Amino acid sequence: MKRAVVIAMAAAVSLVLAGRASAHAILSPPVAKAKVLQQFTLAVPTEEANATTTQVELTVPNGFAIDSFEPEPGWKRSEQATGSGEEKVVQKVTWSGGKVPTGEDAVFRLNASLDSSKTYVFHVRQTYSNGKIVDWSGPESSDTPAPRIDSVSSLGGGGTTLLTIIALVVAGIAVVLGIAGLAARGRPLA
Repeated sequence: MKRAVVIAMAAAVSLVLAGRASAHAILSPPVAKAKVLQQFTLAVPTEEANATTTQVELTVPNGFAIDSFEPEPGWKRSEQATGSGEEKVVQKVTWSGGKVPTGEDAVFRLNASLDSSKTYVFHVRQTYSNGKIVDWSGPESSDTPAPRIDSVSSLGGGGTTLLTIIALVVAGIAVVLGIAGLAARGRPLA
């Protein structure tokens, strides 16, 4: 029984470490309702040892309409856009001047809407203080995947997602292992 508990703990630790090892630039939420103004967060990890992230450039896909930005202390923001006022369409945003150390994320918030139900793919270019550049623009299976947002017409209700099912299975396994561990030590279960 102790062996089962040790194996379960090792599996949990490896899942946590695997998540950190595969860190990448993300835009959240990963699923958003189309045609609704909402807040999005771009997080870009600083993975280069002994360097800081000093610039982040976000190329915006067609149909992702940025309305406004949240100020980010320590960063200067510039935009490439067409039109002006209500007709302004932001195509690229560059944040520069920051100094995000290794192991931390550069985080930027913006309000935007998605014009239709589809997958939006973003390109992010990260510049480090040592001159290294990382382009987060690859396929999902790459080391530098491009951030994606799936836009849907409805955030649904009544359906069960795969993530919910996985979470319930993992929780059930954890309960069984916990009970088995207590039983193996001869402790009462109630």
